[in-house]
Amino acid sequence: MAFLLEVVVFAVLLLCLLFIIRLYIVVKTGSKCRPGAKGPVAVVVVAGSGGHTSEILRLMECLSAAYMPRHYVIADTDRMSEEKICAFESSKQHSDPESQFTICRIPRSREVHQSWSSSVISTLNALRYSLPLVFRLRPDMVLCNGPGTCVPLCVAGLLLGILGMKKVLIVYVESICRVRTLSLTGKILYPISDYFFVQWSPLRDKYPKSIFLGRIV
Repeated sequence: MAFLLEVVVFAVLLLCLLFIIRLYIVVKTGSKCRPGAKGPVAVVVVAGSGGHTSEILRLMECLSAAYMPRHYVIADTDRMSEEKICAFESSKQHSDPESQFTICRIPRSREVHQSWSSSVISTLNALRYSLPLVFRLRPDMVLCNGPGTCVPLCVAGLLLGILGMKKVLIVYVESICRVRTLSLTGKILYPISDYFFVQWSPLRDKYPKSIFLGRIV
């Protein structure tokens, strides 16, 4: 019995080690990829409620027609973002009739003022919906700017790469309102993102992996 237990522990430790090595490889190789270099880029765009949606849509205005199809993901309790996205895409189709987009909903990871203990449960619930969604869409990139909803989607995209199914670039743009400290979402995604953009130089100085381009949204 003791020998069997040792074998199980060794197998678990070995799997953990292999997982960590694979995670390291996936994260490191992602920074060498250039979106759009090999044709259209299927992108999952995470839109949060309120200011997050406005910021991400201003950012989408700067992207070329190569970023298509665009799959917007919003929280199931978000009643305003869908209207903004449809209005934005409607205006975009005047210049690009072949423009393609979809809108998907998943449970919100964390509501405003929600306790941290219950946030763990709600995030796992959001991950339960994010995994099949991302595995079905197989995007080339996940683009997000801070809403908690993006965390399970980025984890799902990372898992695609770890399993060797497809490398999904994780591109995070920190909100303009973050001057000296990262948001909670930013702190979570900073280690695993392929491109991490900040809009203030103090953040660039504090987080060396980040890319500072000034105000971009």
